[in-house]
Amino acid sequence: MDEPVPVTRTVDHGTARLLPDVDRARAWLLTVDGAPQSYVDLEAPAHLEFEYVRRLAHVIDCHDGDGTPLDVLHLGGGAFTLPRYVAAVRPGSRQQVVEADSGLIALILEKLPLPAGSGIRVHPADARAWLEAAPADSADLIVGDVFGGTRVPAPLTSVEYARTVHRVLRPHGVYAANLADGAPFGFLRSQLANFGSVFGELALIAEPAVLRGRRFGNALLLASHRPVDIAALTRRLSADPFPARVEHGAPLRRFTGSAAPVGDAEAQGSPEPPDGAFGIG
Repeated sequence: MDEPVPVTRTVDHGTARLLPDVDRARAWLLTVDGAPQSYVDLEAPAHLEFEYVRRLAHVIDCHDGDGTPLDVLHLGGGAFTLPRYVAAVRPGSRQQVVEADSGLIALILEKLPLPAGSGIRVHPADARAWLEAAPADSADLIVGDVFGGTRVPAPLTSVEYARTVHRVLRPHGVYAANLADGAPFGFLRSQLANFGSVFGELALIAEPAVLRGRRFGNALLLASHRPVDIAALTRRLSADPFPARVEHGAPLRRFTGSAAPVGDAEAQGSPEPPDGAFGIG
């Protein structure tokens, strides 16, 4: 078998590269303009390399019992790592993936094709526009993982966006968003205020060093109407090679502080990360 070679292609929103993993025969890293976007192992879709993706997988694994098929809406596609995971661990799930970069979609489907019968449908579209057109009460899980370069776009950071998520999510459903921020956490607190004005239950997942303000990093925001199984989620996160903490209840309200919801007119994208925060060598 020929050795896999890197692939470089200009896509709609930058330069994409697929880099083979020398340690895993059919595993690839996707970068766009040098920023890591996805890691996929075609032979082992349940192998998740990125810490924040494993944390999203823990959220999925704790939702409605292992193995139950789900209706999942993924806002942001990358190399479809999480949809492949859901298809592997919850066969029969129906998944919609919305990715704005049609050139990136074409590259991934060509070089890292989805397995037959995966139940994954990919749509080249704007995430906010797709969500606004989606049927009410149609998703068990909505995953927000949209980055324009290294920033979450402003249209996905407003209270109006949170209300649209609420409309599409089923009463028992969970919204999970990958965000990024650092001290003093103005952006992260505004997102908690947005979703706290719409949903009754919130949780935040991040490494302790990020929550303490020692470094810029990823944080997962969870929003739902019914309580998340915090104990089960904490056990999974604690056992991860890179443990993370779950904040909820009174500690999370203290973290949010006096932050107020932000409307579309004032919404801004997530802060630019410091140099090297998410790059590769």
